[in-house]
Amino acid sequence: MDQRTLHDRLKPEAEKIDAAMHSDIRIIGDDMLRKVLEHSLFNGGKRVRPLLCVFAAKLCGATDHALYKLAIAFEYLHVATLLHDDVIDSAVKRRSQQTANTLWGSTPAILAGDWLHARSMFLIGNLGGQQCLEIIYRATIAMVEGEFLQLRNTGNSALSAEEYFRIIAGKTAILIAAVCEIGAVYGNATSRQQQALRSYGTNLGQAFQVVDDLLDYLGNPSQTGKAVGNDFIEAKMTLPLIHALGQAAPRERELVRSLLTGPESGRLEHFATVRQLIGKYDGFGYARQQARLLVNSAITGLDIFATEATADIRSLLIGIADYVLTREK
Repeated sequence: MDQRTLHDRLKPEAEKIDAAMHSDIRIIGDDMLRKVLEHSLFNGGKRVRPLLCVFAAKLCGATDHALYKLAIAFEYLHVATLLHDDVIDSAVKRRSQQTANTLWGSTPAILAGDWLHARSMFLIGNLGGQQCLEIIYRATIAMVEGEFLQLRNTGNSALSAEEYFRIIAGKTAILIAAVCEIGAVYGNATSRQQQALRSYGTNLGQAFQVVDDLLDYLGNPSQTGKAVGNDFIEAKMTLPLIHALGQAAPRERELVRSLLTGPESGRLEHFATVRQLIGKYDGFGYARQQARLLVNSAITGLDIFATEATADIRSLLIGIADYVLTREK
């Protein structure tokens, strides 16, 4: 399915998600909070997480409209992390627009993120019940642990691919897995269906992060909305560089090690050299191949839903998985 066709097929569902968010934030009495949320929520996001929740639930038999109110909880969680990340990073732009912390200041941005987090927990607990709350609790804990694991390995040129995948499983994949699993639970899935959708989300989430790490080296800033090279400049080890260092000559590995442990200015100055080194040892091609394998595993996991009644929803989940590989922002 090409991206235009996928976009056209997703649009009606994305519009229902947007409508549910607009309706939900009308309860807010504070004008500034509402403005920060409107700016942060309606700035061009793809709604991938809430869409996954909707489709997972529908694949398992859910038909009620309250599903969209559950789904928006996952866009809230996602945007809450973006708001807080932008404050931590002192970011000026997000998706080519000014960040909330730039427009209103750090405190309103943090508080808006806190509101989104609290509201998401309420919606998940109220609509999904105790089991769904436990799933999202475990995912949130794992996300924090994944971020701390990455922090501990900042500048670690010896980081292995296995350790890298453990980091991205926590920081990215487990939330997407939880979104799919909660959708399954809401749709009264069997344990086998629940496991299949959790596995789909895990593989999809890891592929998403690998591609994100590729775009950090190869992306077009006018499309991604952010400058290339942030990961290396912040001394983060990602799969393209890990693979290249495994193939590189000792002097090349020493150069990268000295850059990773040295001042940020050195990494900024030599970013083009490091990108060339990764290309020399096919780090980009290797990372893209691993993302493809993960997407293939995600798609294969949907085989238990291969019936005529679920064909349309299953094709959309396959389309989203394929989109992850080809996205440019």
